Amino acid sequence: MAYQAGGQRSAPRSVPETPAAQAYLQDYAALLEAVPFPSFVVDHRWDVVLANGAFRTLFREVGPHPTAMPGDNFLRFVLFHPDASAVLGEHESSWCLPMLAHFAAAVERHGHDHGLQAIRRDIAQDPIMEAAYRQGLPHWIRAVGEEAVEHDGAVRPLHHPDPRWGATDCRVVVETSRALERMGCTRLTLVLREARRTASGARRPRRAASHLRVVPAAE
Repeated sequence: MAYQAGGQRSAPRSVPETPAAQAYLQDYAALLEAVPFPSFVVDHRWDVVLANGAFRTLFREVGPHPTAMPGDNFLRFVLFHPDASAVLGEHESSWCLPMLAHFAAAVERHGHDHGLQAIRRDIAQDPIMEAAYRQGLPHWIRAVGEEAVEHDGAVRPLHHPDPRWGATDCRVVVETSRALERMGCTRLTLVLREARRTASGARRPRRAASHLRVVPAAE
């Protein structure tokens, strides 16, 4: 079993089932729980292996979804959950497009992975997202540069359900121990910054559909 802080779930198949690996993950879960910011560990298909209490708090108002809960697969959440933009500010440009770029790279490295292929099929079922993935994404990367794709160090907007944070930014910090790297896993921490609010002070409305709009299909 792979442990989530505050609970446990079945380990993704890519995570070793050896006693040593599972003991390491159990202790790593305790380490994550001591971190005050949302912090989580994912495998190469973005299945969430570990997540701390601050991560669960950030997404506590997210409604149920059969395949795209943030604590199950973070990539699916970003791309397909209708509540994603209620938490992830500037959802399409700051979160969807970088995640699509990382997904494309993962498909290149692990093309026969069944989990990645399932996500690819779901992308194909959304015509606008498919156009963005196949045609718009390369154009966007050329326009903004590779640094916009990189997670580590990126500052991205969030809408935290705790009013003490509210509309704020986070710096994404990627730090992966050698043991996690050997398991094919990566740790991300969303370091919350001082709250910033819109002129009205209101939260942005929930997202009505999973369509991308900022990247048109290439002509």
